[in-house]
Amino acid sequence: MKKIFILCLLTFVVQWTFAQAPTAAPVEMADLLRSSGKIYVVIGTISVVFIGLAIYLFSIDKRLSKLEKEHK
Repeated sequence: MKKIFILCLLTFVVQWTFAQAPTAAPVEMADLLRSSGKIYVVIGTISVVFIGLAIYLFSIDKRLSKLEKEHK
């Protein structure tokens, strides 16, 4: 049952994303950022934030696992 639910959810998400593509108007801000080269700064900043969050979460998981082993 869980697999069927996940399959249906993924199917709807994919259809939802493709349904918006043809009717979406061009995004002027993205075109402006691309033309001036600033889009790479935005992508770089977002990447650094996500990598930082991932490292932080992994370090918390590591510490928590260590505390759980000590508690047992």
